[in-house]
Amino acid sequence: MAPETAKEQNSFPERILAVSGKSRKRFLIAQASLRVLAFVSALIALSVMLTSDESIVLFGINFRAHYSYASAFRFLLGADAVVCGFSLLSLILLRLVSRSGSNPRNYFFLFLHDLAMMVLMISACAAGTAIGYVGRYGEEKMGWVALCNRVTRFCNQVSVSVVFSYLAFFCYLALTITFVHKLSSHPLE
Repeated sequence: MAPETAKEQNSFPERILAVSGKSRKRFLIAQASLRVLAFVSALIALSVMLTSDESIVLFGINFRAHYSYASAFRFLLGADAVVCGFSLLSLILLRLVSRSGSNPRNYFFLFLHDLAMMVLMISACAAGTAIGYVGRYGEEKMGWVALCNRVTRFCNQVSVSVVFSYLAFFCYLALTITFVHKLSSHPLE
């Protein structure tokens, strides 16, 4: 019975935190910094996408380009909003988990959160990139013409929004990698 108790004490979350105070502090600072950067990136992407709007007159007809006309851009906007909000919540959760005396198993929930946010962001970025590519270059075989030569400001704003969304994705990718690295530097027995 005693070997099982010792094994339970060296379980997955406890091994991650069983490091020196300096290493743990660096880990927590990196986690907090990446979460703040993801929040700021998603907020900028959200703001830029919300303000992307341009109207032109072509052959006497008024045309308007707006993010809400493309479902992929609406999805990207929604994903940015979710990531922005959940990044703030994860900062609060990180603070609660990092307190001494809290259950180290809660780090696993942060890992799952980061993984879910990463997958959400890459899917939204892929959708936004695909529609943005078609808007910028067209698709000749399908008969879709490029629109960005007519609504340049709109296309540039959408491009900036997609770039900041990718930055938020890379922040969450880095968060998951740091967690896995921390786990691999203290492997389970």
